[in-house]
Amino acid sequence: MIRYRGWGQRFGGRVSRNERSESGFAGGSRCSDGNELEINIPIEDPARRSALYGNADHNLRLIRAAFDVRIAARDSVIHISGPVEGVQRAAHVIEDLQRVLRHRADITDELLQESIEGASTNGKSAMAGDVIDVFLGSAIVAPKSDGQRQYVESVLTNDLTFCVGPAGSGKTYLAVATSVSLLKQGKIKRIVLARPAVEAGEKLGFLPGDLQAKVNPYLRPLFDAMHDMMSYDQIRRFMQNDVIEVVPLAFMRGRTLNNAAIILDEAQNATPSQTLMFLTRLGHHSKMVVTGDDSQSDLGNAGSSGLVDAVHKLEGLPGISVIRLNRADIVRNPLVQHIVEAYGRKNVSV
Repeated sequence: MIRYRGWGQRFGGRVSRNERSESGFAGGSRCSDGNELEINIPIEDPARRSALYGNADHNLRLIRAAFDVRIAARDSVIHISGPVEGVQRAAHVIEDLQRVLRHRADITDELLQESIEGASTNGKSAMAGDVIDVFLGSAIVAPKSDGQRQYVESVLTNDLTFCVGPAGSGKTYLAVATSVSLLKQGKIKRIVLARPAVEAGEKLGFLPGDLQAKVNPYLRPLFDAMHDMMSYDQIRRFMQNDVIEVVPLAFMRGRTLNNAAIILDEAQNATPSQTLMFLTRLGHHSKMVVTGDDSQSDLGNAGSSGLVDAVHKLEGLPGISVIRLNRADIVRNPLVQHIVEAYGRKNVSV
């Protein structure tokens, strides 16, 4: 956390640079009735002030409106005052934005809105978790909910992690991001991404082309995640050198994967025998992540889902973690959360 320093001149006089107030930020000062707070936040890089403030102070005005606080920027300090809770949340958003500007040239409206929404819903910044270090320097990848933070921590500390949750909760994205980070750090030597080749409720019939062309439609979500974390040329180079391998689940039989991050996506569409085959591919110094939504099985018989079967049999064993994300962890367009809730009330799979 950035240690904010400054003077609460309006509400209680000078505050020592080493003093941390009840707000959790050094330099915070409460007014006499205790209902308002003032915090002065130094700008980390004064040369980036325009990027932090936004065009015509666009970013500061949105933060001010979101939390009903007063914001003034003078020299290299941002002054925030107003209701205690609003000031604390606005300060967390400013902290987020300064963190983002360490890695990229500007603040997009999407990033700003994500940070504001996160601070509004749980009092913490939307990007309060540690940024996951990926290859693409402009990418800011971080868990955005407590459930997602628990998920990332589980992948880093366990050899096998199951993650079950609804659409849009970050199951695949964070599994890929964590694997890419481990690859960049040299903790693994390759990434293997697998997915069952099962259509979502409709039969596509014969698909033209070679094997890669036939399976690409099923593996597209994995490619989409990777493209946020490394350049197209880097992905192509890694795939040519077998550093990254994206394969249908059926092609995993007979292999042992050492020094690798191994991900099975959409595992609810794997049968129990396929899931057992996949799990036994785990080699030495490897991590395995199995993700899926047990409400979205396309196998026709929900009881045949390998994901449900594996979680039931393996939960609680040493070195195996089961993370359950929920609707609060959905980070796509806010409408997705409402859609999932509406279908859930009707007991319909989405």
